[in-house]
Amino acid sequence: MSVIQPPQRPLQQFFRSGPMPCPYLPGRVERKLFTRLIGPFATEVNSTLSRAGFRRSHDIVYRPVCPNCQACVPVRVPVAEFVPTRSQRRVLKLNEGVTLAERPAYATSEQYRLFALYQNSRHGDSDMARMAMGDFAAMVDEGRADTNLLEARDERGQLVGCMLTDRLSDGYSAVYSFYDAAQDRRSLGTFMILGLIERARLAGMPYVYLGYWIAHSRKMAYKAKFHPLECLGEDGWRPAEIARDMDGPIRNGE
Repeated sequence: MSVIQPPQRPLQQFFRSGPMPCPYLPGRVERKLFTRLIGPFATEVNSTLSRAGFRRSHDIVYRPVCPNCQACVPVRVPVAEFVPTRSQRRVLKLNEGVTLAERPAYATSEQYRLFALYQNSRHGDSDMARMAMGDFAAMVDEGRADTNLLEARDERGQLVGCMLTDRLSDGYSAVYSFYDAAQDRRSLGTFMILGLIERARLAGMPYVYLGYWIAHSRKMAYKAKFHPLECLGEDGWRPAEIARDMDGPIRNGE
């Protein structure tokens, strides 16, 4: 009697990008180590590499390997220990009428309209501000690895925020989010992260991965507001002491 062997996981090929201007720190050059998420093992690979400090974009999972620079620090929220700050509780109060619902990772024209408004308002000089509907659909559709969209809708049912998320073996990864920038007072970006943390708690998942934190980068400052926070260093994941001020250092695990 013949025995059908389970499919063997192929070797994962990694590549290194050429030098590019750093999008976060002026005057610096970035290089990335990356691989593609393809095949039946994509979700497993995404989980494994996320724990190693990689991030996903489309069907690419990458990590900075910049010469003479370690400014990009992978961070995650330990869900069981997280307690909202006073300001985060105010954000939850301000958004009591906003609902969060998970949707399949398929791009819609409604999402794209909100995305385009957000990019033009917040990142008008970036490449993402020039993305057409097809480019947006590729960002959502490509490289799915147990991926969903978390939609935020206001009291009228209007889409006011959206977060692309991956479910990992040990938590959730917040891949990318955008929202109605005209409603700054509601802090919708913070609200969606709080919602993702709560979803992880209800699912018994230990972590929410927030990507990279960079000192002195205003684009990354919001991540330091989620406490406690863990960062990945040479000795693995360790509690991080990030000052609430965006210019504060990471003293543990740097």
